[in-house]
Amino acid sequence: MTMSVEIIFETHSTSVDNEAGIASGWRDVSLSPTGRAQAKDLGERHRRDHIDAVFPSDLKRAIETAEIAFPAAGVPIYPDRRLRESDYGTMTGAPPEEIEADRPNRIEAPFPEGESLLDVVARVRDFVGDLARDWNGKHVVIIGHRATLLAFEHLLGGVSLEEAAAASFEWQPGWRYILET
Repeated sequence: MTMSVEIIFETHSTSVDNEAGIASGWRDVSLSPTGRAQAKDLGERHRRDHIDAVFPSDLKRAIETAEIAFPAAGVPIYPDRRLRESDYGTMTGAPPEEIEADRPNRIEAPFPEGESLLDVVARVRDFVGDLARDWNGKHVVIIGHRATLLAFEHLLGGVSLEEAAAASFEWQPGWRYILET
């Protein structure tokens, strides 16, 4: 029996740290006014889609994105810690360009006092296993972060971790994946 889950992955909307040029990692920051407007646009993009559930990371910027995009629409929102950004450890608060330049070195080696990309992939792999088991035949939205996207690209998009870590980020209005088991 084939199981299938249709996934739309969205990055959280712009946070106050994004606007300040700070890499947040696990720091729990809010959306900026621009981010709140972007979250409304995200919801509008999916207004006609039949969404069965939304899974944001448990960080405030992802939860706020989900709550603004899908307010009282009858779509359940399930925050999940496994969808967090990388823990940048002592590099939390560094300029994003510094994090991006160092990311290819952090596939196996963790950020100082933080975690590696393999650690993120392990978290997301565990989440994907639960998604396959519990949401067969459903259409879900996942709201995550740069590292979460890299893990999805690797696990469901067939991209090597080396390629994913070296790629520059280009925002787009959602990435679509089909999870089949």
